[in-house]
Order: sequence, then C-alpha cells, then structure tokens
Amino acid sequence: MQGLLTLGQFIIEKQSDFPYAKGELSRLLRDIGIAAKIVNREVNKAGLMDILGDVGTVNIQGENQKKLDVFANEQFISALTSGGECCIVASEENDDFVPIDAEVSKNAKYIVAIDPLDGSSNIDVNVAVGTIFSIYRRKSTDGKATLEDVLQNGTEQVAAGYVIYGSSTMLVYTTGKGVNGFTLDPSIGEFCLSHPNMTIPKDGTIYSLNEGNYVHFPDGVKKYLKYCQVEDQQTSRPYTSRYIGSMVADVHRNMIKGGIFIYPTTSGAPNGKLRLVYECNPMAFIIEQAGGRATDGYNRICEKEVSSLHQRSAIFIGSENMVLKAEEFMRQYSALTPDEKAEKKLEQMGVIGGID
Repeated sequence: MQGLLTLGQFIIEKQSDFPYAKGELSRLLRDIGIAAKIVNREVNKAGLMDILGDVGTVNIQGENQKKLDVFANEQFISALTSGGECCIVASEENDDFVPIDAEVSKNAKYIVAIDPLDGSSNIDVNVAVGTIFSIYRRKSTDGKATLEDVLQNGTEQVAAGYVIYGSSTMLVYTTGKGVNGFTLDPSIGEFCLSHPNMTIPKDGTIYSLNEGNYVHFPDGVKKYLKYCQVEDQQTSRPYTSRYIGSMVADVHRNMIKGGIFIYPTTSGAPNGKLRLVYECNPMAFIIEQAGGRATDGYNRICEKEVSSLHQRSAIFIGSENMVLKAEEFMRQYSALTPDEKAEKKLEQMGVIGGID
C-alpha cells in the first residue's frame, strides 16, 4: 500500500513547476495550510465554547460579523504575516487591504486575497463552511506594494484554493497545473493527498441557487430554472435542486458530482452579490483548472476588470455544458450586456454589420 503523501511533501515535489519562486510560493501555501488547521480546530469545537454568534460588529459588506469570522481572519493574517512570503493581505472582513510591514516581509513578492470564513451564517446550525484564498505576484518593484498590486484580474492568479470544514476537512488548490485535494487526517494533524487531479464532470444533474429569490432573478435565470425542472430522459431532467448557502460547500459538491452553482444579479443586487476578488475569481480559477466553466452569465469571470477591493459580481460556475446552457438562456431572455448594447447601437448606426 502506498504511503500517505502530505500537503507539505506534495508542495515540495511540485516546487520545480515554479523555478522563479525559489520556494516562496511553496512556503506561502504551507502557511495557509497551518492557519486552516487552527481554524478547523475552532470550527469543530465551536459548540463547546463561547465562540458562536455575532461579535457585535459589522464588516465592510454591511453584514454582522460572527465570532468565528473574526477569529479566522486573525489567524490567516497572523500566519501570512509571520511567514514572510506575503506583502499584502486583502480580506473580505477588512475595509482596506492589510500591508505587512514586518522586516521578514520586506522583499515579499506575493499578495493574498482571502475570504476567511465563507458561509459563516451556517456556523450556528453546524453546516459546512469554508475558506477561499487567491494568490498573486505583486506588480510593483519599488517601495511598498499598493492597491494596484491587489486589483489584478483573475487571469493573473498564480494559485487559488479553498478549505471546506465539513464531515471531513479538505484543502483543494491549484497553481494553474490542475487541481488536487487534501483531506485532514486528525490522527496525525496533516492534510494528506486524497483527491489527485480533480476534474469536474462536463455535465451534471444538480443546480444550486437560492430559489427563494426567484421573483428577483433575471428572466434568463427564471427560464433556465424552468428548463432544469422539465422532464426529459435524454438530458436526465428534471435536475436535482441542492443549495447549502455556502459557496465553498455548493461548488465542492458540484466539483465531485457535476452541477452548476448560480448567484445571479437581482433587483436588489444589480451588480451581483458575491465578491469578485475574494470569492468569484479564486473559485473560477479552480473550476477552470478542473475542466469547468465560470462566467457572469455572459463573460468569463477571470477576465473581468477589477476596480475595487469589494467589487461584486454575478457568477455561473460548474460543469461546462450546464454553464453554457445557462448562458444561452441569459443571452436569449435577459437584458444585453454593456458590450452587446454598444455593439447593437453601432449596428443601428450602420457602423458595423448590415452593410454590403
């Protein structure tokens, strides 16, 4: 029987994929893994401690912060600060990015964007939550890293991953060369390779979204939902509705079984609700590396221009063929995108198309 391959061993083995990094990226991933184990310990005993519930403050998103939100945020920032490989941490829980001014980090090349505890509204009811992270190389070469170093498109990510704290705890990550999953073995306190070369099925039979917001959805999403619910043996419909309310948990399930996760624009959130930097870009990078697809209903998520730390976006992510079908409904039944509106206007003016 082949011995267990730990996360640390795996990272060292793959270090040759990044000769320019000189080990910094490997150590950065190791630091994230250590912080994840600390957060996992607290999540697993949350019911035994005074750590559940609200802490009494509100984050930049206008959401009540849970005690574990704050704890997780502190743990990841602390690990990334002491590791010395990171010059900036941008967290969903902080109004602004956190520059790391420690002496050990003065030559750090990497920036980490993180959602320390995704789906934290589920904490009090013992439902799976997670952590999402994204890693970029800084662009500036002189002085301190700046906001512009953080506001990079998703195509510039050098690594991304998530941790799901569920019936078992898993860390899943990519460095642009496929996706690998590691399950935490509590008996030895190590993440061990359990899901090598993860791929998402091209098709699936699960759709995941909050149908309670149906009345507020764009027509394209409403039409796609009706399509999912119609009986058709050839396409294995009707599909199954599964929604946890934690992006990590929903996307992870669909990664394994095949499916689509949708968080569209609504009348109350015309730009979408999920954060492009902390949630959409990293999850899109992972799913694409696993053979899936991630768009905002029209355009690729990772190609969206990033203009602010807490920018929001709609997202359609999961099995390639399911996302493509949902996009068909969006193009057919929902309002045109800004680019399409501009193109349509040019056509009407006779600038493009329609001219012999």
